[in-house]
Order: sequence, then structure tokens, then C-alpha cells
Amino acid sequence: MSQRSIAGIVLLGIGLLVLFLGGTFSSQHDMLRMGDVSVTATEHRSIPPWVGGAVVVAGAVLLVAGMGKRA
Repeated sequence: MSQRSIAGIVLLGIGLLVLFLGGTFSSQHDMLRMGDVSVTATEHRSIPPWVGGAVVVAGAVLLVAGMGKRA
């Protein structure tokens, strides 16, 4: 199995997880810092479904390209 095929399978799995289960990520921002005291805010965002679809398509392309020619 070529490296392209393995990368395609991994991307397909990640894309399907994002499509069906959704995904979120969070980031922290320092809002105020005075000496030793700081106030931070945590922002939670969801990953749009189109990103999962794009990753599935990219994974399928890599999978097909990896299965194409065998030297």
C-alpha cells in the first residue's frame, strides 16, 4: 500500500468524523493583564460541515491516485 493510499484513508476517516459527529475547537485570548493578574476568555467554535466534505473529497482523490500506478 502506497503512502498516498494511507494518507487518503486517514483523510477519509477524519472527514467522515467531522461530517457525521461534528467538530469543535477552542482558543483562549488574554482580555486583560495587569501585573500578575490576567483575565482570559475561551471561545468555542464549530467546524463547518463543508470542511469535512472537502477533506473527504481530498482523501478520495489521494486514495484513487495511490491505487493508480504500481511500479
